Amino acid sequence: MSRPPTAAQQRLIEAADPVTGRLRGTEAQLAALVQRGLAFRHPRPPHEHFLTPAGHRIREAVPAAETAEPVTDAGVFAARVGGEEQPPADGPARRREVHSAWQGLLELRRMTNPDGTVDRPCGWERAHLVRAAALALEAAGHRPAGGSADGYRVRATPQPEAVAVYAPGPEALAACAATLERAGWQAGEYTEPRTRVRYLLASPRRV
Repeated sequence: MSRPPTAAQQRLIEAADPVTGRLRGTEAQLAALVQRGLAFRHPRPPHEHFLTPAGHRIREAVPAAETAEPVTDAGVFAARVGGEEQPPADGPARRREVHSAWQGLLELRRMTNPDGTVDRPCGWERAHLVRAAALALEAAGHRPAGGSADGYRVRATPQPEAVAVYAPGPEALAACAATLERAGWQAGEYTEPRTRVRYLLASPRRV
């Protein structure tokens, strides 16, 4: 059984980008993580370091009490799932953050999908379904629900590898479905039996 990371290494892992797993640290610190199989050095310039699947597992295992700070306080990007009580301010800065996060996710697909494809979701997305689907929608310009504004809402479901997406009206729902399909998801429309509300059931494609 491998030794757990040191306290300093744990801090580096916890501070990694939540979407891409990109790491920041000294060359010695990063090399130590690579040696332990928790990070890898990208072969292309600028040769940045990223968490491996093993490094991501350690990051995910951080107790919830230590990672439950609000996004605005922690300074960590999180995609809008819709319906947040305190959503981040909209504007050019937010749009830049969303664009950067989406580009980072495409790079993560390229690095971690066995065939290097970017048109199919990767393992991180299948482990973070709600956040991944929400990022695809927000990056494509869909408006999330929040405050007095209506918009999309992405919610977890009991089904494995599936999220529910709600939108205000059939046209908006169809637009969300088209966006998710372009982003590598399968999306179908369903009706809730009790409320008769239409929604999407979306899952990341594997092939």
